[in-house]
This record gives sequence, C-alpha cells and structure tokens, in this order.
Amino acid sequence: MATEATVTVPAEQFPLGTIFERLPGVTVQLERIIPANDVVIPYFWVRGTDVDDVEGAFDDHPGVEAIRYVDSVENQHLLRVEWSLEYDGILQTLMETGVPLISAEGTSTEWHFDVRGDDREDIASFQRGCRERDIPITLTKLHSLTPIDAEAEVGLTDAQREALVLAFERGYFNTPRDVTMTDLGEELDISHQAVASRLRRGISHILGETLPDLRPMDSVT
Repeated sequence: MATEATVTVPAEQFPLGTIFERLPGVTVQLERIIPANDVVIPYFWVRGTDVDDVEGAFDDHPGVEAIRYVDSVENQHLLRVEWSLEYDGILQTLMETGVPLISAEGTSTEWHFDVRGDDREDIASFQRGCRERDIPITLTKLHSLTPIDAEAEVGLTDAQREALVLAFERGYFNTPRDVTMTDLGEELDISHQAVASRLRRGISHILGETLPDLRPMDSVT
C-alpha cells in the first residue's frame, strides 16, 4: 500500500542548510524536485531575507553548482538551484531509491522531508540508504496514503472559506503567527470575534468530514 513518511535531519545535513549559518532567521521551502537525466533541479522559496543575501549565502558551498533568482511574491522569493552530483547526501539517496519527495522545509534547527513510497519497503529502503551515508534522519510520521475527500469543503459557507483561505495565505497558522485575528478582521471588514467564529466553525466542519469519528458544529457564518 502506498505510504507517506516524514523524516527530519539537522539543518547542516542538507546543502541549502548552509544559508542558516549566515541568515538564521530564514525559512526555506522546496517547491518541487524534477529528476531529469540524473540531475535534480529544484525550485525553492525563501522567506525572511533579501534576494541578494540568499544568493550570497551559497557562493562557496560544494553542494551547489549554481543558483538563480526567479521571482518574488510579497516577502517570499523563488529561486532555482542546480546541485553538485558529487555531494553525497539525501538527494542522492532519493534518486537512487526512486522515492519521490513531496515537500521539504528547513529552518535553522532542522529540515522536514515528506516522502512517498509505493509501499513501506520503499520507505525502509530510503532509510537504509540514508544510514549507509551516515545521514542522521529521524522518522517522525508514517502512514498509509488515503484519498483526499474533495467534498470536505463543500459544506463550508462562502464566509468560512474566505476566512480560512485568507488566514492561511497571511500566515495566521504559522508559528509564530504572522498576523492576528484583528488584522484578518480589518481585511474582511468584520470583528475579530467574527473571524474567530468563522475559522473555528470552518475547521470544525473540515475535521468532521475528514475524521469519521468527529462531528462538526453546525455550519453558520
């Protein structure tokens, strides 16, 4: 059965982790990884710094062949990096085992990698490959793949969905939060109490639809 896993590694165990030595406050998130002719070329987002600082942070790292600025959206910057295949690390393990990388996010403390295998043996093979390379990974989550219930948000009111989308986009669910309910209320032109109600009832509905043992509250605006 298809299986997804989340593993963590110390920040310095991944080439992009060197950025945290110079810019400890940034967050790096891989956009996607594309295997092509044995070359992995990911796009990644950087939050919390200027583009010039990001490019300078990789100017002498052996795990990176080249890095190029692509675009910026608000305070986030999209860059493209070409890896050195001589850097024997977690990317090489992913390529050799054929385990797709779903997402990855790094901070100055550690990297979180979400991977998927056709079965649990694929995940086990990936773990063995990391151990053989002395990569100190820690398995934090392991679960069978379940279908996404596309109807989960059908029962949301338009107001609840608007509040949830805005809260997500503005970073309300980040730790620490990037905005407050008062900030969201000002954008929606409602009180922070109304924002809290819409978020609470919207989340309750989604949990009730996706977790069978739970029952959501009545949907109201």
